[in-house]
Amino acid sequence: MKYTSVQDRDNVENEMPWSDCDVPKTMHDYICNAAKKWGPRPAISFQITSGPKDKAQTLTWQDYCDRSIQSANLFRALGVQETDTVAYLLPICNEAAVTLVGGAIAGIANPVNPLLGVDQIAAILRESKAKVLVTMRSFPKSDLAQKSAAAVKLAPNITHILEVDLLHYLSPPKSWIVPLIRPKVNHDHHAKVMGFGAEVAKQNTKLDFPDASGNRIGAYFHTGGTTGMPKLAQHTYEGIVYNGWLGSRMLFDETDTIICPLPLFHVFGCHVILSAMISSGAHMVLPTPQGYRGEGVFDNFWKLIERWDVTFMITVPTAISALMQRPVDADVSSLKTAFSGSAPLPVELINRFESATGVTVVEGYGLTEATCLVSVNPASENRKIGSVGLPLPHTKVRILNISADGKTATDCAIDEVGEICVSNPGVLVGKTYTEAAKNADLFADTDYLRTGDLGRLDSDGYLFITGRAKDLIIRGGHNIDPGEIEETLAGHPAVAFAGAIGQPDAHSGEVPIAFVELVADAETTPAELVAYCKKNIGERAAQPKYIEVLDELPKTAVGKVFKPDLRKSAITRVFNDALASAGTEARIEAVLEDNKRGLVAQVSGGGENDDAVIKGALSAFARPFDRV
Repeated sequence: MKYTSVQDRDNVENEMPWSDCDVPKTMHDYICNAAKKWGPRPAISFQITSGPKDKAQTLTWQDYCDRSIQSANLFRALGVQETDTVAYLLPICNEAAVTLVGGAIAGIANPVNPLLGVDQIAAILRESKAKVLVTMRSFPKSDLAQKSAAAVKLAPNITHILEVDLLHYLSPPKSWIVPLIRPKVNHDHHAKVMGFGAEVAKQNTKLDFPDASGNRIGAYFHTGGTTGMPKLAQHTYEGIVYNGWLGSRMLFDETDTIICPLPLFHVFGCHVILSAMISSGAHMVLPTPQGYRGEGVFDNFWKLIERWDVTFMITVPTAISALMQRPVDADVSSLKTAFSGSAPLPVELINRFESATGVTVVEGYGLTEATCLVSVNPASENRKIGSVGLPLPHTKVRILNISADGKTATDCAIDEVGEICVSNPGVLVGKTYTEAAKNADLFADTDYLRTGDLGRLDSDGYLFITGRAKDLIIRGGHNIDPGEIEETLAGHPAVAFAGAIGQPDAHSGEVPIAFVELVADAETTPAELVAYCKKNIGERAAQPKYIEVLDELPKTAVGKVFKPDLRKSAITRVFNDALASAGTEARIEAVLEDNKRGLVAQVSGGGENDDAVIKGALSAFARPFDRV
């Protein structure tokens, strides 16, 4: 069945309650079911380089099942029980997909972002109490093996490191050269190091231990920003299978091929796409270890669509923006839909993409705390551009006004903005995070997860996101905690107060910036503060791209930095710069709060014929504007 309307959604939901749906109950059953249905069909294809004729390695569904079970047997042999954790710190590759499923069969799989700093990686390994870390063997142009070894020194709970060697993906002469130039790694730590491929190959393809008796925690995903101490969201078998079931019922079947250049440490790539492949039998193509960041991926992207006869492309706004800077230089007639998530997609960017490719873009919405999917737009004329679509089957979305103490919640009227709250099989009520204290005040009306996002539901039931109740900065789908930036700046002797926000950005959606108020009689410059942050914030993505010194930060009556005023200031400055660069004298007159659209820039001035110039200058941003 394809998802084209509200009626399609309702038909699926009305078939039966979720509890009566005939779906696998464990990850072992889940992957075995796929092998039974589609054994010899391609499951996952990975190519380490981006050329349209470059070598690729494909796992069939039987291969994927066998290797997942073998890896689970290995993890169990290394001491991993059902409540123990297998962490993996890997680039995109077939082994990451195997480890995710095998880790969830044996224990709890914990993907970790390879772009994090050593301290953040170590903090996640400690918080998850991981016993085994699967990571990459030392490889040219990568420091991942070195970071892993350094992080394990700070995580005494790790007993074994299993190294994945990407060498087998290369062809001569590169495969001859890598062993000669492979960087050395100082394994000055307590863990035993073993080769992942060799050890997995020794294991049986039938489970050596009893499968889980039913639903349990199968994965941890870190969230709440990628700086500071992590929050680990707990995902059950049921939540993972539910996300995959949604994909198979609403979007994909075994005849589809999906290109997914997204990391396999994020819920979008893992639960929304990979799990949907397991459920539907579709074929997943993974180009390069860095996905969209990989060398030549954007330049070769359309040719890869042609090579693999791709029907669905999985993307994010930053990738669409980059692709629109390149010609569509291949036959992409097989492509039916582009599915975009992780951050708002500017309307003008949607129009440019669809005009260039003839392919419909649909947006979805999800969050790590809900095991991901909440809503998706229909891939049809029923799509509402600007919305994130309709809540999916067996997902209930309420827009609530919640009291300051979090004890009372009332439903908002149609088109009234409030906090988006979600209940579905992916929401683990009361136990979303591993740390009990972090679950406090996380739920409204007992079992509705408070997302921290602000939005509204229209009269047709479509969900619109208008802002965030929480301060999280989302840079190209990458979550950044402003608190870490503020704490870092507060450590500078000249800084009295700091407020970090997301500034509109045409490429990344938003980038982190900060405003500071100095200690009396202190002196420093924005350049010095930027340099200070670069030195003291380990993750490059979280380093503020702009810092402004104010005489006094706007504050609430209780002395808290009032960030709406900072956001208005940033929107005004960025939009005015864009207008000036476009050659118009139009400027931002004000930034107003709209009860349906969030912060809206008011553009005034300019010539009578400047409307097209203004639209061209500002439509690349996700933030709305009006000509006044």
